[in-house]
Amino acid sequence: MKGFTVSSVPETGSTFTNPVIPGFHPDPSVCRVGDDYYLACSSFEYFPGVPLFHSRDLVHWTRMGNALDRPSQLSLPRDTASSKGIYAPTLRHHDGRFWLITTNVSDGGNLLFHTTDPAGPWSEPIRLPGVEGIDPDIAWDEDGNCWCTTAGVAQIRIDPYTGESFGAPRRIWSGTPGAKAPEAPHLYRIGAYWYLLIAEGGTERCHGVSIARGRTSDGPFEPCPANPVLTHRGTDLPVQNTGHADLVQGPDGSWWMMLLGVRPLGGSPGWHVLGRETFLAPVTWVDDWPVVGEVAPVMPAPPWPLQPAATVPVRDDFGLAELAPVWISPRDRPADACTTGERPGWLTLRGRGTSLDAPDVTFVGRRQEHLSCRARTLMDPAEGVGGLAVRLDESHHYDIEAGSGEVRVIARIGPLRTVVASRPLPAGPQVLRMEVSATRAPVDARSGPDVLVLGVEEPDGTFAELARLEGRYLSTEVAGGFTGRVIGMYASTGTVHFDWFDYEPLPDTIRRAPSTGE
Repeated sequence: MKGFTVSSVPETGSTFTNPVIPGFHPDPSVCRVGDDYYLACSSFEYFPGVPLFHSRDLVHWTRMGNALDRPSQLSLPRDTASSKGIYAPTLRHHDGRFWLITTNVSDGGNLLFHTTDPAGPWSEPIRLPGVEGIDPDIAWDEDGNCWCTTAGVAQIRIDPYTGESFGAPRRIWSGTPGAKAPEAPHLYRIGAYWYLLIAEGGTERCHGVSIARGRTSDGPFEPCPANPVLTHRGTDLPVQNTGHADLVQGPDGSWWMMLLGVRPLGGSPGWHVLGRETFLAPVTWVDDWPVVGEVAPVMPAPPWPLQPAATVPVRDDFGLAELAPVWISPRDRPADACTTGERPGWLTLRGRGTSLDAPDVTFVGRRQEHLSCRARTLMDPAEGVGGLAVRLDESHHYDIEAGSGEVRVIARIGPLRTVVASRPLPAGPQVLRMEVSATRAPVDARSGPDVLVLGVEEPDGTFAELARLEGRYLSTEVAGGFTGRVIGMYASTGTVHFDWFDYEPLPDTIRRAPSTGE
């Protein structure tokens, strides 16, 4: 289980499915080195940080690891709020070395890392005290000068090896007049021009992508007359919030755009629960300006052979000395609270807080990557209290918890926390189970995006449902922020052990919405 290949559904010979990296994988940045493509995403309050992927065809991406996998690289203090932490990395390759620049908004500001092997290890952080703002980009001009461009949109020259900056940041473009939040800049030399690509409009329904060009890397820049070159604002298309993009050439020399988007479901206003995901769209050039094609759930296949679609691993038996890179935890993961070495073949978690409401909870989870899915784990609660949970943040999570003589379903929705259902806990390990079923045909305008069913498996394997909960309360539209759902195991108090965890996609089905009090 050293890598995870993620793909929504198997492709046919003539199509592929979007998103190409499903689940909470926002702010994609991509670079090409020969026949290989590498991609990095934001990770916010989770450790390890900045997930990295590899591809040969831009469609199928294999999880390589996480760039920031050591506490010395990624400091997330205990008071780091959800949706803080690591913002918007840019991944580039220059002069035989990979460079990753990002912002830790909770501690350290803008940071730069480098390596000769993207699989790691990556360097310790190089701090950039002269670089202001967020969403830093890095690019080199023909004379070898290294330019850092940040949200705003401002630019400053830096020494990438020392972090030294030269001069003061200079505003080079402000984006489209009237569009808020010019951010996520990326600077490229393509043909006769330098192009400055940005996101603007905010990362919600008005998100979009605009571009400007100039003859030199530091401008002046003229905006494209067709800006925004991509937006789904004001449409009822199934993919929304399109923006925060990066450009890359395909194997045949054609151009493509990696971008984030969301898949809202349910009635009005629509709720997205998986966070912002990574999509792929074709790009053509007209009069030296990019024209972005369709961004849809099913797309025409690119004109080169696709790799075979690998299946998503379903089960982790915790047989390795270290957790696979798919597993993430809020803020930190100290070895004394999380280990696979104490009981061979089991994951051992020790509680540090009192519940998932606490910022220092011991939680190990993986991103929910499918609109409908099932998660199961075998837990031994003999020495403590813990369970299986789906988490958006400390104030928005559903848990199936075992310990202290009972199994209970807990719902935390904003300031409200309640035990929805409970039953006696039998002796011995217990299989906890959670199923998520997407709502494909809303009953009315108030229908939520999905339903979550939580319960336990009886000794004969039958499922005993304890609660059926509305999914909208674990959505970005309700909770706010920039992340998506993460499903995993936790310890509230004492020590709990997990023998295995499995996660599998399910066919999208329609379940009735729960009635009041259910």
